[in-house]
Amino acid sequence: MNKKTVFLTKSAVIGAIYTVLTLLCAVMGLAYNGIQFRFSEALCVLPLFSSAAVPGLTVGCIVANIFSSVNPLADALIGSLATLFAAMLTRKFRNVTIKGFPLLSMIFPVLFNAIFVGFEIAVFSGEASFWPVFFTNFLSVGLGEAAVIFTLGTALIVFLQKNDRIRNFISK
Repeated sequence: MNKKTVFLTKSAVIGAIYTVLTLLCAVMGLAYNGIQFRFSEALCVLPLFSSAAVPGLTVGCIVANIFSSVNPLADALIGSLATLFAAMLTRKFRNVTIKGFPLLSMIFPVLFNAIFVGFEIAVFSGEASFWPVFFTNFLSVGLGEAAVIFTLGTALIVFLQKNDRIRNFISK
């Protein structure tokens, strides 16, 4: 099979899963505002295993934000840029580990979402003072992202490391 077709198919599958999980979280009230606990963010560890995850996560984020956000254009633009930058750096630093664990790569989704989404919420909040709103949302978005990445994301990494067939499907 053509390598480009395989790459696009894997990206599309990852994007679709990200979208569905985000929409599920939106229905449950976990996907937007200052406190976010998107199950889909656990997939941000997938660039550790496959470059196809970078466009897949980015497009999944765009689609999910268009269909479920109260501010779809801003969320699609700002949130997807955070996802893209985090995914690119996660992929680039995938081999930098601490005792075999890709801690540095896992920090990128936390950091970029905290900064970008914290900024977005502060700008569109309508509050007169930008910095207190930004700082509060930086912390709350960052903590929610960290909770997902370091629990569900870690579980996904361990699962993929122990399941050769699934890991090979994603990575090849």
